[in-house]
Amino acid sequence: MSMLLEEVLRDYLHARRLTLAAAESCTGGLVSDRITNVSGSSEYFPGGIVAYSYEAKASILGVSWDTLNAHGAVSEESVREMARGARKLFNADIGVSVSGIAGPTGGMPGKPVGTTWFGLATTTGEWARHFIWDGDRLYNKHRSSEAALQFVVDYLEGKLA
Repeated sequence: MSMLLEEVLRDYLHARRLTLAAAESCTGGLVSDRITNVSGSSEYFPGGIVAYSYEAKASILGVSWDTLNAHGAVSEESVREMARGARKLFNADIGVSVSGIAGPTGGMPGKPVGTTWFGLATTTGEWARHFIWDGDRLYNKHRSSEAALQFVVDYLEGKLA
């Protein structure tokens, strides 16, 4: 049986003495929940924030109102700023963020239900990823939590250019 992503993450973060913080919107804390399901996670996970509203993204994570107004919360620009904000807020080596439209409502032209953006901010760079899930709300949230954890694992495995 293969290890869960949160266990793979633990092994990498522990071995490299790195810390990870999360900034979540559409997943509502599911990424943080999965990370903290692993015993000893307090060693490498100082915390996560669920910033659901524009106001929370701006006031807690430091996402620019200009970014939110110009691109929306579900955008590459916003998730990059969210990941950066999580790193700063928790003084972490790595910040991961997720913002999306879980459904079944909320879709719009150019951003259908299931559209989800992920941000990663580290000491060596920043990246973003984008997926469009095709399930119901709970499925989309689960896939998003999986993709967020995979994003961090890919970084730790040197798979990001």
